[in-house]
Amino acid sequence: MEELANPAYQHVLINHLPIIGTAMGLLALVVAFITRKRAAFVPALIIVMVAGASAWPVYETGSAAYKPIRRIADDAGIDWLDTHMDRADQATWAFYAMAGLATLALVLPWKWPRSAVSLSVLTALAAVACLFVAAWIAEAGGRVRHPEFRPPDQVAPQPTEAHDHEH
Repeated sequence: MEELANPAYQHVLINHLPIIGTAMGLLALVVAFITRKRAAFVPALIIVMVAGASAWPVYETGSAAYKPIRRIADDAGIDWLDTHMDRADQATWAFYAMAGLATLALVLPWKWPRSAVSLSVLTALAAVACLFVAAWIAEAGGRVRHPEFRPPDQVAPQPTEAHDHEH
């Protein structure tokens, strides 16, 4: 259980929450649009809101893990780690904006019912955008410790076996 105190381990445990949560919330929003029931929009918007808010602990654990992972990564991994961190620095705000839109879409229709559809549409569009942002950030993150995900010119050649395979 000591791994739970390791920010890198924490990051690996939760880094998919914004991605999967956003995708599930978007799917729930599509169902809500199809059914046109306010009761379907509420849980969908809550899922999107939680997914967007989950970007904060993902970002914080990633930031805390940066130096320890940089020390153990290979040269290409260090480059990808820097790219991953730069991308997260540049784009994590999009998830907060998405969470804010989802919150507005939950709250404002109580006072202004006509705002429900437009705010839900904006939230759905933000969710689509965040899925692209998440893929962009995650692409670099996956390449830090997984050489098999790197472009071919960055993968170290594997040694070939000099065994005779005749039986």
